Amino acid sequence: MENFNLREVPRLIASILIVFFSGAVGSLATFPEITTWYAALAKPAWTPPNEWFGPIWTTLYILIGIALFLVWRQGWDRRDVRFAIGIFAVQLVLNILWSLVFFGLHSILGGFIIIFLLWIAILANMVAFYVLSKPAGLLFVPYIIWVSIASYLNYSVMLLN
Repeated sequence: MENFNLREVPRLIASILIVFFSGAVGSLATFPEITTWYAALAKPAWTPPNEWFGPIWTTLYILIGIALFLVWRQGWDRRDVRFAIGIFAVQLVLNILWSLVFFGLHSILGGFIIIFLLWIAILANMVAFYVLSKPAGLLFVPYIIWVSIASYLNYSVMLLN
């Protein structure tokens, strides 16, 4: 990270923890359903194994937490920074909502609608971050790829059930 200062470590840690906290909230709805409701759903043959989801989401949360840090460090006093972080907050809320709707409410269609909105929010967030920090925007590329795969999985599960 360019011009990284040790005084910024608390902000970096806070940025990553914010993202992990949102993931923890979503997992409250997800974990109990993986071996019960989700296991009983018809899924396409290409569905990634359940063991992949934890490491993938952990990696993605670290990457987007670092992206948040790279933008936040530019100064909360800047309107464009606050705007970009506002978009970040929206996509994070949509990420949580997907878990609550899909797993918690067992709504496959509702989950698909939420993940579609999430994909749009991630794209907007990626662009907003890229304008402020190219590395921050690029750190969203794996996230949007994974959510694209998850969107198609959600759609496929919807068709099969």
